[in-house]
Amino acid sequence: MPRSTVHTVDVTFGDCDPAGIVFFPNFSRWMDAASLSFFMQCGVPPWRELAKTRGIVGTPLLEINTRFTKAATYGERLTIATHVDEWRAKVFVQVHRITRLRADGGEDLICEGREVRAFVMRDAQDGDRLRAMPVPDDIRALCS
Repeated sequence: MPRSTVHTVDVTFGDCDPAGIVFFPNFSRWMDAASLSFFMQCGVPPWRELAKTRGIVGTPLLEINTRFTKAATYGERLTIATHVDEWRAKVFVQVHRITRLRADGGEDLICEGREVRAFVMRDAQDGDRLRAMPVPDDIRALCS
């Protein structure tokens, strides 16, 4: 079973559209925060530190797919469970499952997101460009 971490979000009024429903881009923002939280909870140093010590700038998003099943609104606390579903040579597939606790103790699935990300470093010839690099073995070990 892959290692999973939990990141929580308190939905505020400003996260919602005029109907009081969470505006859909906020889920992408929260999944991005959960992605970083996953690595830090696994013991990986912050990207700014890795940029200085190993040249790893971060894990930018290459592909995203989100499936919504229920609406959420302000005043609710959402839980984002995150794990890496697949490790490839230069990219990995990260899955986020966003739920809300019900009064009866059960959970409502709000949405599921699947992201393809790559570890990147700055290009040696053009520092403005990023290049995918092999997934570092030590980071993979921490996160598996």
